Amino acid sequence: MRRIAVLRANGLGDSLVAQPALAALRAAYPDASITLATSAPVVELLRGRPFPVDEVLEAPRVSGVRGEVGGPPDDAPEVVEEFCAAMRAREFDLAVQLHGGGGNANPLLLRFGARVTAGSRAEDALALTRTIPWTSFQHDVMRWLEVVDLVGARPVTLRPELAVTDADRAAADAALPALHGPLVVLHPGATDISRRWPPERLGEVGRALAEQRGACVAVIGGKSDLELGEQVRAGLGDAPVVDLVGTLDLNGLVGVLERADLVVGNDSGPRHIAEAVGTPTVGVFTRANLVDVSPLFRARHRVVVDWESRCAVCGDPYLGRSCGHEATVLAGVEVPEVLDAALALLPA
Repeated sequence: MRRIAVLRANGLGDSLVAQPALAALRAAYPDASITLATSAPVVELLRGRPFPVDEVLEAPRVSGVRGEVGGPPDDAPEVVEEFCAAMRAREFDLAVQLHGGGGNANPLLLRFGARVTAGSRAEDALALTRTIPWTSFQHDVMRWLEVVDLVGARPVTLRPELAVTDADRAAADAALPALHGPLVVLHPGATDISRRWPPERLGEVGRALAEQRGACVAVIGGKSDLELGEQVRAGLGDAPVVDLVGTLDLNGLVGVLERADLVVGNDSGPRHIAEAVGTPTVGVFTRANLVDVSPLFRARHRVVVDWESRCAVCGDPYLGRSCGHEATVLAGVEVPEVLDAALALLPA
C-alpha cells in the first residue's frame, strides 16, 4: 500500500471522532502516504499539528459534503473536477469514505480513481469496493473503526486525541490573565441552534462554580456568538468573567481548552477539542447525539441529556422533526443537573 486517500469533510468536532480510525490506518500501513481531504476549518486546525496523516487538503464544497454551515456556496463543477483530476493523478491505492452514508460522499470519492474504495453505504448510495451498511444510532468512533477494519486496520485507540503545540500554549498565555483558582470555560454555541442549551442557564452554572469552587470563569465562542456570550454573562451575575467570545483563533482556542480545568457546554466542536486534549468536560446532549458523538469514557467526562428533546416553541420531537422553529430542544435540562455534574469533576 503506497497511497491512501481519506474523505472526511465535516466540522471540527465531527472530524475528531474519526481520529481513532485514522490512527488505525496509520498503524496498519505505516509506510503509506495518507492524504486527508477535509473541510476548511479542519485544514486550519491541523496545519502544523501532528496527526496520523501525511497531508491535509481542502476538499471541494459539494452539497452534502462540507464542514461549514452557512459558508460559501458549493464550488463550480469545473473546480470540483480540477480537484478530482489532481487526486486521480496521485494514483491512490485506497480511498476511504469516513463522511456519512455515502449518498453525496461516495460519488465524490469514486472520482478520486483509487484502485480500492471502502466506506459506509446507505441503501440508495453508490457502491464502493467494500462497504458496511449505514445504520442509525451507532457511535461515530465505532462506525469509522468498522469502515477501516474492512481494509485490515485494527483499532489502536478509542480515544480521539489532538496534539497541543507551543503555538497553542503561547496563544493561551496571551489570551488569559493571571488566574487564582481553577479555570472553567463555558461554551454556549453549537452549529445547530436546537442543540444550544439556554445560555443564561450556562451562566448560572458558571456563577455557582465561582461561588462554590472559587472558579475563574471564561466564556468562549466565535464572532457569531456575541449575543450568546451576553446571555451567558447575564446568568453569571456579578461573578468575574474573562470574555473571550470572538477573540480566539484556533491556536488560542486549543490552548485555552487545554489550560482549562473544566469545560461546560453543548455538543459542539470546542467540547470535542477539549476532550481530545485531555480536559474534563460536561456536555448537554440531545438523546440522538448522545448515541453518536458523546464521550465514550466517563471518568473525566459527564453527559446531561434531555431525554424528551422537544422544540421549546411547539413541542415537536427533535428526531425527524421539521417544525422550522429556530429554538432549543434542550429546555428540559435544568441548572442543578449540569451543576452537579460539574461539581463532581471540579476539585474543591
